[in-house]
Amino acid sequence: MRPPSDQPNPPALPFDAPAARRLRAALGMGPEHVAHGMRVSYGLPYVTPELVTAWERGTAAPGHAELTALAGVLWCSPGELIGRPRTLREHRVARSVAPEDVARAVGMEPRAYLRAEDGGVWRGDERQSAALARVLELALPDFVAVTGREAKLAGLLRGAVTTRWQAYVRPVLKLVPLDKEVLEPVLRQLHRDYQGHMAATLGWGGGSRGAGEPGQRFLDAVVAAFWRSVADRTA
Repeated sequence: MRPPSDQPNPPALPFDAPAARRLRAALGMGPEHVAHGMRVSYGLPYVTPELVTAWERGTAAPGHAELTALAGVLWCSPGELIGRPRTLREHRVARSVAPEDVARAVGMEPRAYLRAEDGGVWRGDERQSAALARVLELALPDFVAVTGREAKLAGLLRGAVTTRWQAYVRPVLKLVPLDKEVLEPVLRQLHRDYQGHMAATLGWGGGSRGAGEPGQRFLDAVVAAFWRSVADRTA
């Protein structure tokens, strides 16, 4: 059920199997019709009804070319067949934008842009980053993630909640384009929430082996908590 060795097949996207099955059923098509369309119209001779069924069951996932062809056969956009995009390439494919068009919009050579996709490291300047966010319609959390800043943000947030949050306002602002009036109360609240977890832990019998577990769970999820708090204050 794999393509021949000379067929390029990049890493699979986060495929939404139930959506593919639902869209096929809505068109009154069987897996054999989908496979036939992908073979005849998109030049993918290895696609069989069994492979289509495997995609829909979640036991296999289509590559980039296969996803594009499947979307064409099902009369939908690739984005309708993708779960939440996680990488720069996944966001681009979800928006049905060619890499050359993204490169042109951000003022990069196509090869340089594709290296950013392949390596997962974005080195664009502030102007190029803003253009990237526009052309791919990236929400701020997605922009931070695909430009490789999420790990650094997590480190800053952990420092802010465990020490003096005021010292982290400027570093976070350099990383995330937010208004200071939004960021300060967010960091203050996260600091209070973390300290509340730690105080409750000590009150339950500080010093035990598992005493730091609630605080550690908070730190592990601090980026998600940060974005929820930002959303609440910017809604």
